[in-house]
Amino acid sequence: MCGRYALDADIDELIERYKAIVAEREAGSSKEIFPTNTQAIVVDGNGREIKAAVWGFAPHFAKRPLINARGETVHQKPTFRQAFHTGRCIVPATSFFEWEKVDDKKIKRRISVEDAKIFSMAGLVSIFKDKEGNPFEAYTIITTAANEQMNSIHDRMPVILDGNKEGLWLDNRYKDIEEIKNLLLPTELKLRID
Repeated sequence: MCGRYALDADIDELIERYKAIVAEREAGSSKEIFPTNTQAIVVDGNGREIKAAVWGFAPHFAKRPLINARGETVHQKPTFRQAFHTGRCIVPATSFFEWEKVDDKKIKRRISVEDAKIFSMAGLVSIFKDKEGNPFEAYTIITTAANEQMNSIHDRMPVILDGNKEGLWLDNRYKDIEEIKNLLLPTELKLRID
């Protein structure tokens, strides 16, 4: 589960980090991002592009936006299958939040990647229609089983892409499904948990 995250970086830092052009300058920094917020994602069309999208897939049957997709089944589920093949994106983050149960309390933990100010969560983007029939782009964050560092806090975590795998994830022309699914594993990068 990834229910909140942060992107504490400005648009120029995102441009530098992803070697991308900006489609929409409104996409940028936020210390805490909630479902249905509009936020920056990175896509690869004719080169990398930073654009704004709404967090949470909004299929007509959903009572609330689908903010996460399970990495184990994302390629099979009707809601996510098409986006898995044609709408892979990166969700830039500087940290994500999870609540650890300690005795009878829940403690909010901020988790970041030790040696990376901005890291990449695997995401999917697709087009939906609002109540008036106007199209909008929305994204979801892919989750996987928690790694050893996260296990005591929660059993799920976002898929964090190694830097050298970002290009493969973004290349929607690449069709080796097994290799793409192999990117959706718990990260081996060292995490910082505050």
